[in-house]
Amino acid sequence: MFEPLISYLDSVRARDPAPRSRWEILLYPGVWALGFHRIAHWLFEARMYFLARVVNHVSRLLTAIDIHPGATIGKNFFIDHGFTVIGETAEIGDNVTIYQCVTLGGTNPANGKGGKRHPTLKDNVIIGSGAQIIGPIVVGERARVGANAVVTEDVPGGATMIGLKARSTLVPAEEWIKEFIPYGTPCDDPPCDDEGRPRRDCIEKLESEVAVLRDELAQMKAMLAEREAPVAASRARKSGTKD
Repeated sequence: MFEPLISYLDSVRARDPAPRSRWEILLYPGVWALGFHRIAHWLFEARMYFLARVVNHVSRLLTAIDIHPGATIGKNFFIDHGFTVIGETAEIGDNVTIYQCVTLGGTNPANGKGGKRHPTLKDNVIIGSGAQIIGPIVVGERARVGANAVVTEDVPGGATMIGLKARSTLVPAEEWIKEFIPYGTPCDDPPCDDEGRPRRDCIEKLESEVAVLRDELAQMKAMLAEREAPVAASRARKSGTKD
């Protein structure tokens, strides 16, 4: 009777070195959220939609994790920490790991019809913290999506995607790397020192780039003025003739 539960707890322990025993894992909000979802999903499939929503609402209040009762979830699903949103038509395979603050979001159909609008995660996928997986896309088996990535296109199986951040807007990752870092975006040249202050070499590099851009702008203005000078002189001559 308890073998499936023990197997699940052991699978979580294999992915998280923090707990010292299975009893600790039983206190994880992700474990509770998954347990509530199993009940809510059973009610949802039985067309008892209101009761399913009640269970979902209680789960969200207790765990800060929102899993729609209609979402399909495989074996050994692990949400590390929580604050995650999973949409109605999301499909999650076996042995999937999601870190905190992840959204498996959907598109907003203009025709008012539901349909498949949330992502599908194949087996053994790992999603880093803060990632947003949007739309009816497929994240292939054993793929890795790094922290803060916004994914709107299919991710090939076995690939690793890093997230990029520009100002306050997250953009789709365009660089693929071998090493997966679930809690942050790697950078070859960190902009800050150990105390959080901007590095001097980074500032100097930016100042140098700004100086180059200013020189290029001045050259472009000079070229434009040279091209416009004959036209302006011709217009002046014509104006003098008419007068």
